Amino acid sequence: MSRPRKAEDPARWPVPCSRCDQHHKTVANWPDGGVCGYCYQQAKRIRGTCACGHEGVLPGLIDGAPACRGCSGVRLNVDCKSCGAEDELHSGGRCWSCVLGDTVDSLLADPSRGTVTPELVPHAAALKSMKRANSGLTWIRQEHVTAFLRQLAVVPSVTHDAVDELPSSPTREYVRGLLVEHGVIPRRDELNALYGEWAKQALDRVDDPANRDLVRRYVRWHHQRRMNQMDEVSRGTFLRSKQTVTVAIDFLNWLTARGVALAELQQGDLDAWQAEGSTTRGIADRFLKWAIKTNAAPSGLKMVPHRRGTSPRLSASAQDEAVQQVVHTDQLTPRDRAAAILVIVFGQQIDDVATLTWDDVAVSDELVTVRLGTIEIALPDPLDVPWRQLASEPGHGLTAAHPNSNWVFRGTSPGRHIYPGHLRQRLRTVFSTRAARLGTLHELTKLAPVPIIAETLGYAPATIERHAIDSAAAYAEYVAAVRT
Repeated sequence: MSRPRKAEDPARWPVPCSRCDQHHKTVANWPDGGVCGYCYQQAKRIRGTCACGHEGVLPGLIDGAPACRGCSGVRLNVDCKSCGAEDELHSGGRCWSCVLGDTVDSLLADPSRGTVTPELVPHAAALKSMKRANSGLTWIRQEHVTAFLRQLAVVPSVTHDAVDELPSSPTREYVRGLLVEHGVIPRRDELNALYGEWAKQALDRVDDPANRDLVRRYVRWHHQRRMNQMDEVSRGTFLRSKQTVTVAIDFLNWLTARGVALAELQQGDLDAWQAEGSTTRGIADRFLKWAIKTNAAPSGLKMVPHRRGTSPRLSASAQDEAVQQVVHTDQLTPRDRAAAILVIVFGQQIDDVATLTWDDVAVSDELVTVRLGTIEIALPDPLDVPWRQLASEPGHGLTAAHPNSNWVFRGTSPGRHIYPGHLRQRLRTVFSTRAARLGTLHELTKLAPVPIIAETLGYAPATIERHAIDSAAAYAEYVAAVRT
């Protein structure tokens, strides 16, 4: 994104720019007139094919159309000394791409060899081939990125374990993603690995050594064992597992402060634990059941489990208003509008929306379809408009993060889909995704049988059945009120 222009100053620069007609300092006089610094920089970045057939930088203007230097008579040096290509120059007569390439080779070169190790060659090639070289160079020249790449260059062998040994930081995880996307290291379940790292640090919060060993066993044989059996750990599982262990640690520390060992736990202790705190203390019920099952706690004890409150849902009128905002205005980007349509029209969970791939979407001149359950749903006009825009410009294609991404909603992390929480927050300007989804399902169950809705939208029949029961109850209350 270019920097915003300063306010023009007619008093200081009385002659306006011939291109933007604003009063800024003139830095060049071209055949079409004096050009300000902003238009000068912009002209160097205009690429295409001139009317004469020349392909490259088109800094000139002829009858309002971009033209090459030869046709327009514009005098401008855009010839790279290194590669010979026409491009905006960075320094020393070299273009941004050449400077980026030299910088990458310098940072990733093994000092003992003076060259990039064969393992890192694909990674280096990906960085050097970024479509927006100036952004890549700006990122790489940040002190923390430069330091990390130099550390990566000297690891004995590039593996996940070797990357784990480097200082923990967002940069480490971003570069790890690049290494995975470009085939340097294999793909792994990142949430599973992240949970393991989190659990190690969580154990430090346990006050009593005996309880620390108990929590370690709980994490390993209950949570991590279950995660290892999954094809891929979902974010919901990851967050629930963290929350469960956190509350379990708080519970055990509370017992330690009272001088109570888990093996000597009594019902009165559980009642006091819950009475003294918020309802989320009931989450410790999950740990208690495991402790009783493994004979770490006495049998027969019970805790009131945590129950979520009743979530609000959008009314039918609020849904109609939200649909109007999503479909008929430009309040949201095409990406956000496409996601919002799946939530407000088809009642989809935001986590499922975020993980949608282009294998689930078909875009043709005649039709746009999306597979939500087992059936492909056609999106009529105007619901198809943002999907067509997203298909033509999926985004995040100018860096090395998504070389061959199949995600519909690409994220900022290499090879990953958008974080559901981020997408949820972006849509919050129009509606709460949970309230919108619940409102949509509530209304849909009035219009079609449960099996059809479940199969079409990809829900379990029992889930839709609950919404149908709730919808029928609400309708019964309405009828009773009318009769009264």
